[in-house]
Amino acid sequence: MNGLLGYVSCAVLWLVLVVKAPDLVRHRDDPYLRTICAVLGLGGLCFLLGAPPTVGAVNRLGQIPNLAAPLTYAAITAYSAASQILVVLWRGGPGVHRTARRWVLAYTGVVLCIAVLFLLGDAPVERREDLDTYYATTPYLREMILLYLLGHLTAVSVTGVSALRWAREVRGPLRAGLIMLGAGAVCGAGYSLSKLVAVAARWSGQDWPSLGTDVAQAAAGLGALLTAAGVLIPVAGPRLAEWRRAWRTYVRLAPLERELDDILARRRLRLPRPRWSSPATRLVWRQTSIHNGLSHLDAHLDRELYDETREAALRTTGDPERAAATAWAAVISAAARVCLTDHDGGATDPAPWRAVRRPGYAGESEWFQERAPGTDALVRIADALAGSPLVRATAGAPAIAAERSSAV
Repeated sequence: MNGLLGYVSCAVLWLVLVVKAPDLVRHRDDPYLRTICAVLGLGGLCFLLGAPPTVGAVNRLGQIPNLAAPLTYAAITAYSAASQILVVLWRGGPGVHRTARRWVLAYTGVVLCIAVLFLLGDAPVERREDLDTYYATTPYLREMILLYLLGHLTAVSVTGVSALRWAREVRGPLRAGLIMLGAGAVCGAGYSLSKLVAVAARWSGQDWPSLGTDVAQAAAGLGALLTAAGVLIPVAGPRLAEWRRAWRTYVRLAPLERELDDILARRRLRLPRPRWSSPATRLVWRQTSIHNGLSHLDAHLDRELYDETREAALRTTGDPERAAATAWAAVISAAARVCLTDHDGGATDPAPWRAVRRPGYAGESEWFQERAPGTDALVRIADALAGSPLVRATAGAPAIAAERSSAV
């Protein structure tokens, strides 16, 4: 295997393993997480051990020619078993642990056979890249090579068929992960088949070295990338979807924050903007700023303006939620303008947004507490501020809004 390709593939798999390591530390007893980490760790180990510079280093340290070969074959065999066990655990159902134990026992036997056959064989000439074809006709080594290739081909074939078949029954990130894992297994099968064809060619007196090296390397490298993606997508998919929803909400709330921008700046109600943070953290920051601004405006929020605007919007749209959002947008916009024209800057001791209290207006606290918008409603209010002509027409006259506030 080409050294650079092997090390890059190893780095990709172990990078994903590092991402998953904190979850494994928190949930040590979870067999699913342990298997995921085993697949990633063993896959990277296969590429590390198979790289020619590593092969030479292992042989020198062990002082045994081609000692790296059985170690690499054992890692490939263990990786094959871990991949199949991962699909078994993903699928679940009765007898899942019994099936997993059978795979472990079967491939433990394969690893032991590889070690015994290597000890019985004779491989005096070091071969860093083409040991499979070079010793394809040597007693015991021939059987060792055939055993690991057939074991790997069996495991990746079962893994690929199981993953792709199950992918037709599910949706979302799990389906995408299964498709990637199945495609990685297909590439793994291409690695085994190309090696087997090259070995069979040696048995018939032919020599196809590029098939057992270049083609097999390309299939193994691509399979590693697809396997890493297949393992990572079902785990990271829900988190990425959550971040996407948080970012969309963050962006959609921007018009409402801009409407309150002067109030937030003059009264120093906005917390420092977070840097290098997740979309969820940015969303919490923007929501906090908005609620701080709304709390400061509570003494200027106008019930009559809300009712009038809501009725007008309901006649126009016929949608109660959209009409309520338009009414809230008009009330907030008007209150912001009145607050900015007030020399005292509005209430100096703002009450909570959901418990507005205005002296002289009976029942006002209960009315706002029942109707104060939540996060989804705030998004609709921001949309109304950005695109509703009725909001600007209703709340765009500061003199009228101020007169109404004074009357209240």
